[in-house]
This record gives sequence, structure tokens and C-alpha cells, in this order.
Amino acid sequence: MTSRALMFQGTGSDVGKSLIVAGLARALTRRGLRVRPFKPQNMSNNAAVTADGGEIGRAQALQARAAKVAPSVHMNPVLLKPQSKIGAQIVVQGRVCGSAKAAAYQQMKPELLPAVLDSYARLCREAEIVLVEGAGSAAELNLRANDIANMGFARAAGVPVVLIGDIDRGGVIASLVGTKAVLAPADAALVCGFIVNKFRGDPALFAAGMEAIAAATGWEALGLIPHFADARLLPAEDALALEQGRPAKPRARVRIAVPILPHIANFDDLDPLEAEPQIEIVRVRPGAALPGDADLIILPGSKATVADLAALRAAGFDIDIAAHRRRGGMILGLCGGYQMLGRSIADPGGIEGPAATVEGLGLLEVATTLSEEKRLEPVCGSTHDRAPFAGYEMHMGVTEGPDCARPFARLADGAPEGAVSADGRVIGTYVHGLFADDRQRTGWLHRFAAGASTIAYDDLVERVLDDLAAHLAAHLDLDQLLSLAR
Repeated sequence: MTSRALMFQGTGSDVGKSLIVAGLARALTRRGLRVRPFKPQNMSNNAAVTADGGEIGRAQALQARAAKVAPSVHMNPVLLKPQSKIGAQIVVQGRVCGSAKAAAYQQMKPELLPAVLDSYARLCREAEIVLVEGAGSAAELNLRANDIANMGFARAAGVPVVLIGDIDRGGVIASLVGTKAVLAPADAALVCGFIVNKFRGDPALFAAGMEAIAAATGWEALGLIPHFADARLLPAEDALALEQGRPAKPRARVRIAVPILPHIANFDDLDPLEAEPQIEIVRVRPGAALPGDADLIILPGSKATVADLAALRAAGFDIDIAAHRRRGGMILGLCGGYQMLGRSIADPGGIEGPAATVEGLGLLEVATTLSEEKRLEPVCGSTHDRAPFAGYEMHMGVTEGPDCARPFARLADGAPEGAVSADGRVIGTYVHGLFADDRQRTGWLHRFAAGASTIAYDDLVERVLDDLAAHLAAHLDLDQLLSLAR
């Protein structure tokens, strides 16, 4: 079969593009098709490590899982990772190639298009259908001139487009009709239909709305998708997911507090904990205090550790953490959070901004030196309580000091990893994905006398992907979508 492609763009961010591509990838894979996900340009600090030692957006890794293939750097050839004073780190085909602020990056994009098209061509050679995800809004006219993420890519690659609107946020008719109104005619001609996502209530009540959009745009109505509640159980890419409400957990026996800092990264580390009925995660924004009754404080990863450490202090979280420590509470630092727990963070090469050395929280006897060399590697091993894990490392910098003599974990090759304070109450590690192993979560639950894990996390993610595929198949005509791909 000749490879075909279909691109899914949105009227805005967080309209459900990533999940729709993931669900369709699973649905079409279950039909026996060779499916590959593709996102030309992504902006996210939630990233995943590929088997060949590169990195891509977390959503594309989930989509690859949905398609039952290993993630590849070519599924997301341009990844922007926002930092603080230097703009965004630019990752091309899995490797860091520099940093740039927004205006400078706009001028760079035409130079990146060949890499984007090269990666797309590679996937086309592997697949029967490539499902392409756009970024943000299809109607960002101010960015259209050098666009490689939406219509710029669709035009260059000759890929038809399905436009997605989110009815849950309101104004979906205006969003879709307005997008048609502002698109250049050649761009609008690429749109072969539209989907309205996240509908709640009686679908019959919006039948006239679907007809009105189709009449005003000339685009085919491809489906009205009801809200899929279990989407919250899948790893999220966009930090907007941190704002979503979570259901109450009356059976929770462990309370974990997490300060949410401006450059939080790889926050999907928390997802397996969130899925546990016995664990309540309290996300705390600056302006509020970390709860005094927390059992554990987790400092998550950061794309700008020095800046986030300053934000942590400005919010007074350092005072809350010190009080928690005095009460005998436990603290876990993941990656950037690990670096913050030490005595100091040195940035002699100006990786994150002006060259400087800053004082850390001083809760671990270690010091970190940032460097340009980035460690991107899948890892596995067991923690000091002999609970196994399989995850990945993704960091720039080396952490050393006396507390490293008490490693938190041993990797499969026997190498020590992380550090533990003398009393065992403060732990730092560079391992992401730590809690996805059910036995690892059980080990942490036992620390707080909360019993064993009650879920199989990998099975849960697989079940949700299967359910999402069935949900989309029930409300979209998959044969019709395949007929639109070319």
C-alpha cells in the first residue's frame, strides 16, 4: 500500500489534537495498518527519550505506544523546550542544536524545514498511514510566513487537514468559522473537514451547530466527539493539564505536596502516583503554602533549574520545605529538583543564563555543575530498598558530593545513582519515569505504611488507549477519514 497522510490541526491549544491522534493511531493499528505519528514542531518541556538516545515530545511517545511501535526522533523532528533568559532550547531530530529567543527562532524556521520534511519522508517509507499533529492554532497569521508546524508544513508536504474545535471551552462555532475566515484561500483549501471535540450532553442539541459550521465554511462535518473522561489518566504534554481538576480520593492514605514552578518539566512523572487511589497529590502554585500535613514533598524536574530555584524562594516554598523537614517529613527531588536540594548549582558556561553559582536548599550534601553535555538515556535498575524501576535520564549537569556515597539506586550496570541524606529523609535522583513500575510505587507506599499498589499502571494506560480508540471509532467514520488521507 502507498503511504498516505492526514493532518489534524486545531483552532487553539489543548483542543485535543494529541489525544485524537493517539486514539486514531490505536484504532487504525488494531485494523492492521502500519501507523506512524508525526508532529513537525512541538513546544513542550514534557519530553521522552527514544531508544536511539534522542528526545521527542511526550505526546508523540504516547502516540507511538498507541501505534505499538518504538518512539523515534523522526516523529517530532523539531522540539522547543522553553527556558528562562535564553528563550527556548532547540532540539532537531532528537539532538540539542542551540537556543534562541522567539523572534530569532522565527527567522530560523525555514532552515529547519528540510529536517522536518526529511523526517516525514522517513516515516512515510515505514507506514501505510502517517497521522500528523499540528501545533497551537491553525490561524496564527502572525507566524504564518515561516510556519513549519501547521499550514506551512501541510502546504510543503501536500497533506490534507482536519480541523478540530473544542466545544468545552465555548465559542466553537465562531472558532471554526473564524478560522476559515482568516486563513489564506490556499490554506483553507487544504482543510477537508472538521471535528468538534469534548461535547457534553445530548448530541442532538448540537446537530444544528454542526450544520451551521459546515454551511459557513464549506467543510465536511466529520464528527462530534463526546468528552472522554479517562483522558486524564494518560500522560499529558501541555502544562495546561496541571490546571485541570482531579476527582476526590476518599481512600487516600498518603498526601504528596508538589510545588508548581514556572519551568516545570517532565511532570508526567507524577501520573502513576495520581492514578493510585491511596495517594492524594496536592499541586501548589506560588501564593499558597505547601500543606503542613503532607507525608512527602516532591520537587519535580525543571527546564531552568536556577530560575525555578529563585521562583521557589520568592514563593516562600523554601520555608515550607524546611518546616516539613524539621517535622520529620520526606523530600524527593527529581532531576532539576534533585539539583535544587544540594548545596549549590554552578553554571560556569551560562547554560541557563549569565554565568553564576547559586546557593541551593542545602538539604543534601551535594553540588551540581551544569554543562552543555546532555545525558539522554533509558535506564533501569533498583532503588536502595530493592524495588526495581525502568525509566530514563534527561539532564545537563553533574552532581557530586558526600551524600552520593549513599546512592538512591543502582543502575543495571551497577553504577550508583542519586543521593540520600544521612537520616534517609531527603532523596535526590536523575531518574524520570520512576513510579511507572508498580513495584517501585509499592515500595514508596510501604514507606508510609499505606500497603501495596492497587493498580497495574502499564495495563491501565493500555486499557485507556484501547477505550479511547473505541470511543473515537464510535463517533467518527474511520473509513471516511482514511478516504480523505492522501
